[in-house]
Amino acid sequence: MTSLIISMAKIDSEIKSEFVNDKHRFVTNLVFTANWVQNAFIEDLKPFGISPQQFNILRVLKAVGDWTAMSEVKDGLLERAPNATRLADKLLNKQLIERRGSETDRRVVNIRITKAGLKLMEEINQKESVIQKALSKNMTAKDARYVSDVLDKFRA
Repeated sequence: MTSLIISMAKIDSEIKSEFVNDKHRFVTNLVFTANWVQNAFIEDLKPFGISPQQFNILRVLKAVGDWTAMSEVKDGLLERAPNATRLADKLLNKQLIERRGSETDRRVVNIRITKAGLKLMEEINQKESVIQKALSKNMTAKDARYVSDVLDKFRA
């Protein structure tokens, strides 16, 4: 019981606010934590010269493993990016992806990750991030599964 009180007080003291009820605390904590994770992710990617949105495109392309339509990449993004084409252009300039037109439909643009892009993803994945450190130090696999289930339930 004590640890629950301490953890519940944490968000209260972190943003110096009082909450109407536990559901209000949950949503505030969710937004606060999402911003914390996003900021940590930005800092972790800075040495690699890419943004979280660019990483997201590389992540999708790595999973696909071959040429795929830009529209398919957009569908796989964690964060919907209306500027995905501009982000892809930046990755193209960094030689992390390559692009070609479709042979069957000239309106379709296909892209794929390059060897340099795969190498960069490997380097990023090998670096211990702030987020990984926090997970290792503060959460068990059971905790992570529980929170993930709660978030799935929240979005349902």
